[in-house]
Amino acid sequence: MNMKRMLKIGLTGSIGSGKSTIAGLFRVFGIPVYIADVEAKKFLGDPEVIRMIVEMAGAGVLSPDGSIDRRMLASLVFNEPARLTTLNNIIHPRVRGHFFNWIEGQSGVPYIIQEAAIIFESGFYKMFDKIITVAAPIEERIGRVMLRDGLKREDVMARIENQWPEESKIAMSDFVIYNSDTDLAIPQVLEIHKTLMGISEAVIN
Repeated sequence: MNMKRMLKIGLTGSIGSGKSTIAGLFRVFGIPVYIADVEAKKFLGDPEVIRMIVEMAGAGVLSPDGSIDRRMLASLVFNEPARLTTLNNIIHPRVRGHFFNWIEGQSGVPYIIQEAAIIFESGFYKMFDKIITVAAPIEERIGRVMLRDGLKREDVMARIENQWPEESKIAMSDFVIYNSDTDLAIPQVLEIHKTLMGISEAVIN
């Protein structure tokens, strides 16, 4: 299969929408999934990245062992948009380069997926062939994140406010998966998978 013609699919959604769950369903169909947020956290261990973050946020962002205290970093950047932008400018180019290297290692699949929270906010959406947004009611999203991360409601809201509104993401997406507590996600994923398989065959042939 010609790697250059492999479909690149972006999978996004607001915090708490259940992107990781949906990504796992695509993996069941044998589709490689690159989890951008997981890879971004790995770069927080890079000495040059640590230096740049300390320069931005101060030494208080460091744990006693000299590593980045991710909870402290989050509390600093999500309340200050300028710092969040600076952090994104440090991390995103590194993740982007790593993603393209990862693509080169994929073969024999009709398409690959990158799962990332801020595909639209970062402008990275432009490099994908199709975009899938995972949507869920805001109260369900807030509850999920509070339970998952042990955050207060106001902390979750601060993170939501730093992301595009869900309706804006939906408007710019090719597919939407509704992942509320009453929606069945698997049939939606299966339908999109079938559609992408058809698109991939048309592109390759």
